[in-house]
Amino acid sequence: NAKASSLLGYSKQEVLGKNLVANFITQEFRDSVNQVLSSALLGKETANFEFPLFTKSGERKDILLNATTRRGPNGEVIGVIGVGQDITQIREVTDEQERVADDLSRLIETANAPIFGVDVNGMVTEWNRKAAEMLGYAKQETVGMNFVERFIQRENQKSVSDVLQKALSGRETANFSLPLLSKHGQRYTVLLNATTRRDAKGDVTGVVGVGQDITEIKKASERAQRIADDLTRLIETANAPIFGIDTHGK
Repeated sequence: NAKASSLLGYSKQEVLGKNLVANFITQEFRDSVNQVLSSALLGKETANFEFPLFTKSGERKDILLNATTRRGPNGEVIGVIGVGQDITQIREVTDEQERVADDLSRLIETANAPIFGVDVNGMVTEWNRKAAEMLGYAKQETVGMNFVERFIQRENQKSVSDVLQKALSGRETANFSLPLLSKHGQRYTVLLNATTRRDAKGDVTGVVGVGQDITEIKKASERAQRIADDLTRLIETANAPIFGIDTHGK
């Protein structure tokens, strides 16, 4: 028809009488297209079959095809009618979205920071390699488990639950000190950013937590604080007069 002519660049006179598959379908798709047409000739129609067509100038077009059996006045099969939809632009957008999704998945998996995700029920959906290395749980051991109940110590469960619930309502939290317990009983402290996760429609689907392991930093800070406290007590209780002045002699 006119749309096929404008899409592919062939006039009706150029295509009538020619074998569709042999002349207009690339080699790698000929078997599958032949199968669809043969099935339709046997009365088995096919819906939403995706295949590429190339224009007269060599440009690829992605077509979503419905192949319908064509019958004569007595019900006998006389051919096949193909009704197609040009989905080239849709396919390009979909391919780009898939590439972005793949890039993000690789980023999450290979990031040098523990990253986890939970759904709206608090069940683990994401658990990257760094989280697995730190806590000793493989991704297969964590997905589907309740994050708070399984990986957070009881005394911290309420505060962590509050952070996740806030994120699920759209209120994100930055720099939350998250205590974690490894599979082998080792305690870690992670500085966490809890981000709301949304789908393409903007609906909340869960929370993504991106953390930074500050266990050693916190230990060093606590040691420094203990030393400062000890010195303060030493000065306060020393059996000798001790005073201090600033740079102005006060």
